[in-house]
Amino acid sequence: MSISVGDTLPNATLYLMGEEGPESVSLQDKLKGRKVVLFALPGAYTGVCSTAHVPSFIRTKGDFDAKGVDEIICVSVNDPFVMKAWADATGATEAGLTFLGDAQAEFTKAVGMDFTAPPAGLIDRSQRYALVAEDGVVQVIHAEESPGVCDISGGEALRDAM
Repeated sequence: MSISVGDTLPNATLYLMGEEGPESVSLQDKLKGRKVVLFALPGAYTGVCSTAHVPSFIRTKGDFDAKGVDEIICVSVNDPFVMKAWADATGATEAGLTFLGDAQAEFTKAVGMDFTAPPAGLIDRSQRYALVAEDGVVQVIHAEESPGVCDISGGEALRDAM
């Protein structure tokens, strides 16, 4: 079953590139006592993810800041090396977004948002969605019907739903 409004996000260990290499991050620690936007997508460097989803949150970062959002986190089933390179390449690092790798799809599976599409080479990947959580509790969630579109899960749509 997929995560929905009112649910508490499960703890998971995600990864980021630190100054000295990969570092584990407790999602629970990131969420505790904070208002966080989390958006997830099928994969780093993939078409819609790079041309629509990430740019929408770069564009709306200031709007979310004004609404009291403490952090915008992008989660993808990728390793922290790829996530760091992709965040840098898209301008997300410079914009202040946090990119975390869900390398084993632990979080993605725990929230019921995983899918597999062998013809595209996507195994245990995340569906495309975005949510707002306060102290780890989902307040708003927008999930796309198809991973190939970014209509309701983009920054503007999520901002307008807050």
